Amino acid sequence: MEISRLDSRLPSPMPTTTTQSPSTLKAVMERARQQVDSALDRYLPAVEPEGQSACPARLAEAMRYSVQAGGKRLRPVLALLAAKACGASEADAMASACALEMVHTYSLIHDDLPAMDDDDLRRGRPTCHKAFDEATAILAGDALLTLAFEIVAKDTHPAPAAVRCIQILAEASGPMGMVGGQMADLEAEGRTDGTVERLEAIHRRKTGALLMAPLCMGAAVAQASVEVTQGLERYGRSIGLAFQIIDDLLDVQGDEAKLGKRAQKDSDLGKWTYPGLLGIQASRDKAQALADDAVKALAPLGEKAAVLRDLAWTLLERDR
Repeated sequence: MEISRLDSRLPSPMPTTTTQSPSTLKAVMERARQQVDSALDRYLPAVEPEGQSACPARLAEAMRYSVQAGGKRLRPVLALLAAKACGASEADAMASACALEMVHTYSLIHDDLPAMDDDDLRRGRPTCHKAFDEATAILAGDALLTLAFEIVAKDTHPAPAAVRCIQILAEASGPMGMVGGQMADLEAEGRTDGTVERLEAIHRRKTGALLMAPLCMGAAVAQASVEVTQGLERYGRSIGLAFQIIDDLLDVQGDEAKLGKRAQKDSDLGKWTYPGLLGIQASRDKAQALADDAVKALAPLGEKAAVLRDLAWTLLERDR
């Protein structure tokens, strides 16, 4: 698809007012990411010799290869931040946080398969099906998806919070959410009748649903009020779409070495994108407006949501 008004670089984001220094926000995010990484290591099956583990070693290795490949851990970190803003502890939300990262990783494994996006590189190294084989990659994705629901059911308390988190995760990742969005995205490839409204409908499901889920799960764990929960849901909905717009911009103009994956792949596949439909500057402006709306949605939480507020603006500046 032809990209209109293509500039040589991404326009600078509009100036915003943050309550924390970038270094402080980075430290908070890094601490949360490390906590998630440690918990994921505990939850993932160990790679053990045949006969010493219920999980086949090759399957465990493929699961760990994909989950431990790095990444921003944005979804699990959002769950921890939302829970903390609502008065719960990070430990209370850790099962949900890890489950979100497992579901996200499963989706990446399957998206990279030859039957879908056919990618060879993910997070700077060979995709799961290239490092292992297609059958193992499919099973590794399946295993991560089912393990995600197991750990939420076992380690989220009280029971009503566990049930609610399972419902949120299932809705966000299933046919009305991420999976449905991926199907709609595949169906749209190569078509020339794309509109911003139809693209937004795809991305609210494909990417947005699993970015809104962490906020709702964090609120559920904390048993937050309806007002606070609705505010976090609106925040998640807005940053989810803003995140996808920036992702589209990076695919057009991002540094492949920083991205850790092939650039220009969306246009090569004939996918609808925001830069393709709106142009570069209008896409950037839309992302900014969504980030501003996300910040307004946090009003019921006041200063408890300072990190979430600053994060919304910082997402506009990411380069991978």
